[in-house]
Amino acid sequence: MMSSQQFTTRALCRSVVFAGCIMAWPAGAAELEATSPPNVAEATSAATVEQMAAQPTTAEPALTTASITPSVILAPDEQAPPSAATEAPQPAVASADRTEILDECPVIDVCVDRYLWALYERAPKLDKIRETERRVVTVKRKGRMVKVTRSFTKLVDNDFTWKDPKAADRVGRTMMEYVIGGMDRGFKLKLFHALHAAEQAGLCPGITSAFRDDYRQEIASGLKAATNRSYHGGSLRGGYGHGLAADIVSVNGATRAQRWVATEQLWKWVDANGRSFGVGRPYLDRDPPHVGPVDGEEYAKHRGPAVKVAAAETRKHKRLAARQDHPAAKRAKAVRASALGTRRTG
Repeated sequence: MMSSQQFTTRALCRSVVFAGCIMAWPAGAAELEATSPPNVAEATSAATVEQMAAQPTTAEPALTTASITPSVILAPDEQAPPSAATEAPQPAVASADRTEILDECPVIDVCVDRYLWALYERAPKLDKIRETERRVVTVKRKGRMVKVTRSFTKLVDNDFTWKDPKAADRVGRTMMEYVIGGMDRGFKLKLFHALHAAEQAGLCPGITSAFRDDYRQEIASGLKAATNRSYHGGSLRGGYGHGLAADIVSVNGATRAQRWVATEQLWKWVDANGRSFGVGRPYLDRDPPHVGPVDGEEYAKHRGPAVKVAAAETRKHKRLAARQDHPAAKRAKAVRASALGTRRTG
């Protein structure tokens, strides 16, 4: 039989061995975890797995995936598209892309015509014109009530979308051939570069009217030139193929008030930068949308240096005449005052 001392010694050994096993278990588990590759839910590339296997094992291995590894280059078809946050904001109004048009056609004249036509198509053909109405009203004159006819002027909306199609159909041309093809080639090139630069500046230009023959000028409303004298293409200016004017507005804005503010900004931009492209506004506030070549007869007549010099000379002569007349007027006033005093004393 086993003595009590031997039994106690064996029990103590069992306790020490069991405690040692318990203490050694976490280290063994950590070593097993360190020697085995991590199980990642996402798919990893083969190069990343080999790189992880070649690295020395540590107690806390770092998990690496192909999506965050800088050394791994994905194929073009596997790369994620750019996020919406990094994409350039899209304009509120669709713009005519010059690059796209130039890529699709090799002939510059065709490209220019297509670009200007795109600007014409997107511009609303709506404005306000003055209408005069004559009405019979009753008024009081010399104590009696009499009926008289008086004129009343009011601003009304004018939708002129139908006018260019009617004029084009009348001469048997398509809309693009009539509206854009009727302009002078040199002016079209200048207008093309100017409006494209304005568009790059974020002004969203549009064309409401370009070439107009005598018939189209005749049915035009509001402020306009004589039927055959319009620089848009009147018969006295050369007719078809010689149009030297266009009306421009901005199409940026959801309401008419917003478009009007943007249009005024466009006109100011043309006044400041148009000469570098060869175009300008000859009439300014008298006919603000109207633009033409700065080297043309119309611009020289209304905005040329000779006109400015003549206006300055006229103002100078008026000032000199006023100064010369001032002493004579003063003497005449003194003579009248003296004569009046003589009558009173006599």
